[in-house]
Amino acid sequence: MSGFVSFVSSGPGDPELLTVKAVARLKTADAVLYDDLSAGPILDLARAGADLVGVGKRAGRPSPRQDHVSRLLVDYAATGARVVRLKSGDAGIFGRLEEEILALREAGIAHEVIPGVTTASAAAAAADIPLTRRLTARRLQFVTGHDVAGRLPEGLNMAALADREATTAVYMGRRTFVRLAELLVAAGLPPDTPALLAENVSAPGQALRIGTMSALAEALRDTPDTAPPALILYGALADPGPEVGQ
Repeated sequence: MSGFVSFVSSGPGDPELLTVKAVARLKTADAVLYDDLSAGPILDLARAGADLVGVGKRAGRPSPRQDHVSRLLVDYAATGARVVRLKSGDAGIFGRLEEEILALREAGIAHEVIPGVTTASAAAAAADIPLTRRLTARRLQFVTGHDVAGRLPEGLNMAALADREATTAVYMGRRTFVRLAELLVAAGLPPDTPALLAENVSAPGQALRIGTMSALAEALRDTPDTAPPALILYGALADPGPEVGQ
């Protein structure tokens, strides 16, 4: 007997940003395998009695291996269980979704993917700015700020990332943004390009800081290991108004 796996996107952390379908799957799941950033009040929506298993990964901290997470999904579903794999943000954006889908396919287990609000969208909404702007920001691009070892990835397309007419969202880039900013300036992006640092988006302790790319990089130079999750936006950003950073 084979169960069913729902890859549920939990959004940036606020339960009210979950989709109706995501909530329905949580309320009927026999097991929920969740990321660190999907914990907290979102798990309160899970069915009473469901197994809640933390499988999240955080840079610089002990984390379960990806093959272990995939194995857990297969093992739970093989018992006939309804399994929710709860992923932060949108499951398809820097979430190791493909590896887990491949494991289910190899085991012959059916699944679905439920999209959600990605952190870049939530950060822009919190700052009261659009991700695109007519005439000045005609392109939107997402990039990860670290590789599997926590370093700035090699082989980045710097010409694209330094495009003045694009809005760029850097996921997991707090510790590598100093180096990225240096490369962007060398590629022709002005140091005074607007930039936004968004911490704990949509969750208690949310903080938004707007400034220039160079000033933000300088502020992040001595990032502590205990710093909260953050996303960086830079490019042709609209003026977010005086509330940001207050």
